Amino acid sequence: MNLRAYRSEIQWTVVVVVLAVLAAIALWPRDHEQQGPSAAPPPPAERIDPQQRAAAALEPCPAGTGGPAELAGTTLQCLADGRPVDLAGTASGGPALINLWATWCVPCRTELPALQAYSTEPGAVRVLGVQVDSGAAEGLDLLRALGVHFPNVHDGDNRARAALRSPNVLPVSYVVTASGEVRRIDPPVAFESPHEVRAAVERTLGGQ
Repeated sequence: MNLRAYRSEIQWTVVVVVLAVLAAIALWPRDHEQQGPSAAPPPPAERIDPQQRAAAALEPCPAGTGGPAELAGTTLQCLADGRPVDLAGTASGGPALINLWATWCVPCRTELPALQAYSTEPGAVRVLGVQVDSGAAEGLDLLRALGVHFPNVHDGDNRARAALRSPNVLPVSYVVTASGEVRRIDPPVAFESPHEVRAAVERTLGGQ
C-alpha cells in the first residue's frame, strides 16, 4: 500500500468514527425522552407544632382509591396530621365538593364558615378544603379562628391548581360527581350561607 492510499484509509476511518459518535449523541436525547421525566417529589412538609394541629381540630383527610383521573398523582399535605395524601383519593366515591382558598383571601374568610355549616347538614356532599398560596401554619390558625373543621389539605406548590386548571381567582370550588367527573362551580363567587352552597352543588351536579 502506497503512502497516499494509507493516508486516505486513515482519513476514512476517522470520518467513520466521528459519524458513529455523532449518531450516538443524536440518539441519546430521544431515548431519554421516551423514558419520560420523573414526577417531581412534593415539597417538604412545613414543620408544624402538633399542638397547633390539635388546636385546629380538623377532621382526618379521607382516603380512597380511584377518583378523578386528572387528579391522580397530585400529592398534597393533610393539614390534620401532616401526612401526604392523594387528591384523587380524597375525592373518590363522590360526590364531593373541593374548595380552593388562601389565608390572604378576604372572601374566603366568609365562605369557609358557610362551607363548614353546609358540611354538617343532612344530605351534604363531602367537603374538602385546599389551601393554596399561603403557609400551612397560617392556614391552621385561620381555620381554628373561624371554627372550620372539615378536612383540609395544603397545596404547597400549586399542584392542585394545575391539576384542576383553576383560574387565577379565589375562592373557587369544584364538584366531583359520583362517576368521578370534575365540574367547576360557575360563576366562581364566595358563598355566604350554607343554603347558597347547597344550591350551587345541586345546580352543578344536575343529573350527575
